[in-house]
Amino acid sequence: MDKVTVVKVGGAVVEDPEQLAQLLDNFASISGKKILVHGGGRRATKVAAQLGIESHMVGGRRITDAEMLSVVTMVYGGLVNKNLVAQLQAKGVNALGLTGADMDVIRSHKRPLKKVKMDDGTDQMVDFGYVGDVDYADGDRLAQLLNSGVTPVVAPLTHDGKGNILNTNADTMASTVAKALAKHFDVSLIFSFEKKGVLSNPDDDDSVIPVITHDSYRQYVADGIISGGMMPKVENALEAVDAGVKKVVITLATNINKEDEGTMIVHSS
Repeated sequence: MDKVTVVKVGGAVVEDPEQLAQLLDNFASISGKKILVHGGGRRATKVAAQLGIESHMVGGRRITDAEMLSVVTMVYGGLVNKNLVAQLQAKGVNALGLTGADMDVIRSHKRPLKKVKMDDGTDQMVDFGYVGDVDYADGDRLAQLLNSGVTPVVAPLTHDGKGNILNTNADTMASTVAKALAKHFDVSLIFSFEKKGVLSNPDDDDSVIPVITHDSYRQYVADGIISGGMMPKVENALEAVDAGVKKVVITLATNINKEDEGTMIVHSS
């Protein structure tokens, strides 16, 4: 079975020219079939501010009203995505920029009202607006692109099949893409960001947790070691392993082609 590497790169790395250049060099050097899934939240916040549009976050998650949906569609699907495609083309990678709406590769539904724990410890029902919770990715169509020599570069936008674009978590999209391809390929999924891995001490960049399982994850959450935005990242990684993705790693963006670096997500220790 052919191998496919799915790499997710976060918005903080996208905003750092030096880190991004190194990541794209490393990504281009990965042999075989590959997919890049990117974020871009920091750029969207910056562009929104320049347009006089205020960004609202709840629990680290963006509220996407109609104005902000226009911004993220322009930034994710245009500015960030096409710059990544152009840079990869310059490195000899036959990249093709996609949103979930293109070829109907990733479909979602508008997130319903969701209970969120606020900073003061209370629970509140929140309307996140035009945010999509993923229903599925079309692994067959993605496989067709990969088998034709194309490297998809996927922006964190999906659609609902009714003509609406939805802002969607990039970690979830990367996990969904990897899971959809698991029936076609031997899939490795790499979540790359600005840290060396999942840290046991956020103030110590070298305190990387080498391996996380379902059981150890629950304990880390109970102990407060893993919290906030790291929780959905690890949960997406665990779901990918459960769905047949052969290898899942959370690591530094500049280490994506290094073995034994970062945090490995596995079924059991």
